[in-house]
Amino acid sequence: EVTINYRHGLPVITLTLPTRRERCQFTVKPMVATVGAFLQEVQREDKGIVRAEVFATDGSKVSDATLMEVLLMNDFKLIINTTAYSVSPPVKDKLSSEHATEMEDIKSLIHRLYVALHLEDHQIKKERELLQKLDHLKEQLMPLEQMKARIMDSADAKTSRLLWVGLALMSTQGGALAWLTWWVYSWDIMEPVTYFITYGSAMAFYAYFVLTKQDYIYTDAKDRQFLHYFYRKSKAHHFNVEQYNKLKDDLAEAEESLRRLRQPLHLRLPIQEITNKD
Repeated sequence: EVTINYRHGLPVITLTLPTRRERCQFTVKPMVATVGAFLQEVQREDKGIVRAEVFATDGSKVSDATLMEVLLMNDFKLIINTTAYSVSPPVKDKLSSEHATEMEDIKSLIHRLYVALHLEDHQIKKERELLQKLDHLKEQLMPLEQMKARIMDSADAKTSRLLWVGLALMSTQGGALAWLTWWVYSWDIMEPVTYFITYGSAMAFYAYFVLTKQDYIYTDAKDRQFLHYFYRKSKAHHFNVEQYNKLKDDLAEAEESLRRLRQPLHLRLPIQEITNKD
């Protein structure tokens, strides 16, 4: 029969080896050992074991990655070669709250020591991956940046020309009104004309608000016209704005990850965790 006893807080599994027909004890560490590791240890002890598996009481096979701590919570079947053993682990006394807290502190300390010992290698590997990703993103962005610069220069030139044309038209209108007022007609005749011109301008500004849902502010109107020229030029040159924005976002995210990775460890820890450690 397979028996399980606890010795010094660790479970000791005793079973009969099929080849030598002698009892053998296996001490396992339930919090770190897995079912697969336990079965491999049994097979190493007796080379005549060709099959070693663990099944639950309902007949389902227990994965090799399952922790022994989980397995020992319920009854199970251990199959060695052609022999099946029904195993009933003893009920372990529950730890006191103080002992449980102490065990959690020990687990946390072990975890921090493991992280501290392996952090440098992991950090170097992660930094190398981020640098490779940055180089790849910059290589993809380089032709897009050059094309964007050309498109922006063209759109900015067209927008500036449009502004100068608007100034020229307003100057021409003012000069024509002055010429008609003082040299051709009189102010009494030109006053209604200027009124309707002003009223027409107000209607044009209101129509701009209806169409764009924005007030007619010169800087906003200039930016809107610039974007109109930019997107029209981008479509003509097959410049993918969405792809460019995604690459820029990925580049910024990678740079931020690299910056945080290169920070000292105490600067990357959350404030709450630092407080708890203190």
